Amino acid sequence: MIEKSKVKSQKSKVFIIFFCFSLFTFHFSLFTSLEAKVYIDINSPAFKKLPIAIQEFSGISGKEISDIIHGDLEFTGLFAHIDRAAYIENPSQPFNPRNWTPIGVEAVVKGSIKDGKDFTVTVSLYDVFEGKEILKKEYKTEKELIRPLSHAIANDIYKALTGETGIFRSRIAFVAEDEGGKGIYIMDWDGNRITKMGLKGNLVLSPRWSRDGTKLIYSAERNRQWGIYLLDFINMTERKVFSSKGTNMVGDFLPEGNDFILSSSKDGTPDLYIMNLKNNKIIKLTSSYGIEVSPTVSPDGKYIAFVSDRGGSPQIYVMRRDGSDVRRITFEGSYNTSPSWSLNGDRIIFAGRRGTNQIFTVKPDGTGLTQLTTHGNNEDPSFSPDGRYITFSSDRDGVKGIYIMRVNGESQKRITPKNLRAFGPRWSPN
Repeated sequence: MIEKSKVKSQKSKVFIIFFCFSLFTFHFSLFTSLEAKVYIDINSPAFKKLPIAIQEFSGISGKEISDIIHGDLEFTGLFAHIDRAAYIENPSQPFNPRNWTPIGVEAVVKGSIKDGKDFTVTVSLYDVFEGKEILKKEYKTEKELIRPLSHAIANDIYKALTGETGIFRSRIAFVAEDEGGKGIYIMDWDGNRITKMGLKGNLVLSPRWSRDGTKLIYSAERNRQWGIYLLDFINMTERKVFSSKGTNMVGDFLPEGNDFILSSSKDGTPDLYIMNLKNNKIIKLTSSYGIEVSPTVSPDGKYIAFVSDRGGSPQIYVMRRDGSDVRRITFEGSYNTSPSWSLNGDRIIFAGRRGTNQIFTVKPDGTGLTQLTTHGNNEDPSFSPDGRYITFSSDRDGVKGIYIMRVNGESQKRITPKNLRAFGPRWSPN
């Protein structure tokens, strides 16, 4: 267990990360046209990028906030950003569609900031073709929460234009190694606000989020014993929930929230089990002479993907939640591992060895194998909460770090600093 003093010292940091969004007060909203019009059909393979102008917000920190919003929306690949040098209308001028039509802009974002007892940001989104305001919102928060506030604004703009929920307020949990050893970290989806949780071990494996994002579960070796630990953000506690001789490696939570899947060698070779956190009851799912590890649960909770070498080499298998109907779904490559499900369960992402380790996706029936990476060793893939983006670890820059990319493999970029050896990322569910 971590020391009480460490828990206390980390409490305020974790509290800020998890609850900072509740500090926003939305005083006024106007969504008069959102139900009538979707500006970008993100599910259409033939969608056209929406030309958008994000003007620099007036007031203190205005450029910082507008730049964060710009970065969020740009990474999606859904927007064509018009350079600010081409703008005819000044940020202080009222919106006039005639100022934007000549340069091909279809949506305009304007904002103003008022600094006082509360940090207040007022944002408007305009439809150039119809010449009207389609979103207006006022945000109040503390000044040190500018980044999460900016992500919240980007989420609202994204929702107004696509009808879908954005991922800009989500977080990524991961393992990193510094002078103090290996430990759990959490950061914003874009790699900012990295926070060290103070949870360590001689060896620490990739953490997994609960379906509601209020808990993390992870494996660590402490005092020469592998244990599974649960971090509860609501109660600000960490506790050991399982340990035994041999290795004990955690998998996903099941949708119900009280059950999780794990791999344990307590009976010999590693097999898969389901454990209930309330009564500590354990149900064994597999019994083979092979090694069964890396279990991950489908979004509907009906299926489990996992890694087994029962066929001679590590490959991805899928079975029903009760351990029945086991099917092998990878047949190319001699080493495939680290599976994870997409949001709607139509794809499984994994790391496969093809000389070096690369990221692939495959359908649950084994068809549609697609390679997404080519450079360096790439491992530990995880989908974003909307299933449109992927986080993974890679050593392509010489030091292993956390990267993100679009689901089609485009826009791969490192989001952790090069002086931090990081791996095992897991994207939060919200």
